[in-house]
Amino acid sequence: MNDEFGRWSSVLMFLKDRLLNMLCALTIIGLACCLYLLEQYRYPGLIDTQTIYYFILLAVFVYSIWLAVDYLRMRYYYKQLQEAMERSDELGAVTLIQSAATGEQRLAARLLQDQHRAYLNELNQHKRQQEIHNHFVMQWVHHMKTPVSVVDLQVQEAFRQPPDTEREWMDLIGSVREETERLTRGLEMMLYTARLDKFELDVHIRKTSLHDMIRSVINAHKRLCIQYSIFPRVEGEAWAETDDKWMTFVLNQLISNAIKYSKNKPGTKTLQFRLEQYSDSSVRLRVTDAGIGIAAHDIPRIFDPFFTGENGRTTGESTGMGLYLAKQVCSRLGHTLQVESELGVGTTFTILFQTRGIHIMESQRFGDNIVRLQGTD
Repeated sequence: MNDEFGRWSSVLMFLKDRLLNMLCALTIIGLACCLYLLEQYRYPGLIDTQTIYYFILLAVFVYSIWLAVDYLRMRYYYKQLQEAMERSDELGAVTLIQSAATGEQRLAARLLQDQHRAYLNELNQHKRQQEIHNHFVMQWVHHMKTPVSVVDLQVQEAFRQPPDTEREWMDLIGSVREETERLTRGLEMMLYTARLDKFELDVHIRKTSLHDMIRSVINAHKRLCIQYSIFPRVEGEAWAETDDKWMTFVLNQLISNAIKYSKNKPGTKTLQFRLEQYSDSSVRLRVTDAGIGIAAHDIPRIFDPFFTGENGRTTGESTGMGLYLAKQVCSRLGHTLQVESELGVGTTFTILFQTRGIHIMESQRFGDNIVRLQGTD
């Protein structure tokens, strides 16, 4: 019964679409009949009235045959279209439309398939980002449990057996402070990870003093640098168009990694920041540490999410997200972030601030705003 109803509905739809065509055909037949009648009026007996009736029947018959053939050619398209409408709540319903008969229908089917493919790509990208976020949250919670547990044990130990000397008290306070700083860095990373999804709403581009920014970030890590005999040095001065808050986050990640992978190396270590300003207003920043370096086979993957490499597995402190987020921030700001390293010698991260990069970012923001406005219409 449903198949019969569907068949009749497709016939009605076909006839409705051809209504103007049928009216045009009937008009032409009527005009031809009028010409026959005029000729009969001018030349009585030249054209028999039966000939006019024969012409009408023949024209209607031929046109009906054409309509029937055209419908047979279109019926599979209508059937697939009806099935797609009945399953419109399914993601792949549009793929059912395969029997397009006309060029217009083929273009429409191709457009639907292209849109379906684009939607699937965007959906898969969103799922991937959601999986990364969920995995990072679980990993972040796991890493944050460590400093909380350490602080809790130290406090319990202090209650059970309070330190006797001032030196012991200072060691306890220093240990607790180091764990709280680790908690602070973890919370900061989580906060910036959440902001990254709405990056264009949380960015303010202006001409920034990079050397002042670097010195400010170094001061924030001054205690750890002194504790692990790491001596930072800033060479050169430069200004660049960037967002100081996001670039501070990137520099924090680079310095934190430099300290993390240099602290267990014996002796004094250097941490060099070299700024180079070029004539085209671009700026190159090189951050070079004297840490344990990165294995050559790990370098192509260090900007991938959750990749820790040999160093991360050795120290056990890496989440694999710091350099990934730094790379994402630099890319969205129109900057480039590259790395060079020699195992056992040290690592150099290079940030290139290009004048054209900020315009790329602005065009991306403008395009996102257009899409957002269109979505609200």
